[in-house]
Amino acid sequence: MANKVETSLIDPLFNTLQKERFVTIASIDYETGSPNVSAISWVYAPDHHRIFFAIDQRSRIVDNIKKHPAIVLSLIANESTYSINGNAHIKEEKLEEIPLKLSLIELRISEVRDVMFYGSRISVEPHYDKTYDENAAEKLDKQVLQAMKNKG
Repeated sequence: MANKVETSLIDPLFNTLQKERFVTIASIDYETGSPNVSAISWVYAPDHHRIFFAIDQRSRIVDNIKKHPAIVLSLIANESTYSINGNAHIKEEKLEEIPLKLSLIELRISEVRDVMFYGSRISVEPHYDKTYDENAAEKLDKQVLQAMKNKG
């Protein structure tokens, strides 16, 4: 169903973004003006019109958003690939509840586009493993998700 455009998250995407998820963020590099793409996992949709994500305060994404708020979040879900466009801003410079120095970013959605090429579907979604202490990772993931939910 390529090229279908919405102005907010459809229910399957909203439901997918209720937990940690592999996504990519494309922003405009604050120094070069060229595209910059990063992979992140701490994402959460508090409603159908916004997406929160937590990233290290030192991430290039933070400086990019400060200069150019337009970003694209790419999500593989619902047997397809989606491009979620909008403007982002730093909602909180530091999430105080978290032991790491993380910034909370809010993306206000302007467009959700199914960008999967014609005649195809995603049969297996991306999967990743944490490469550091499994218990520590699980604890931190829960803390970050809860902090984002509290800000919604």
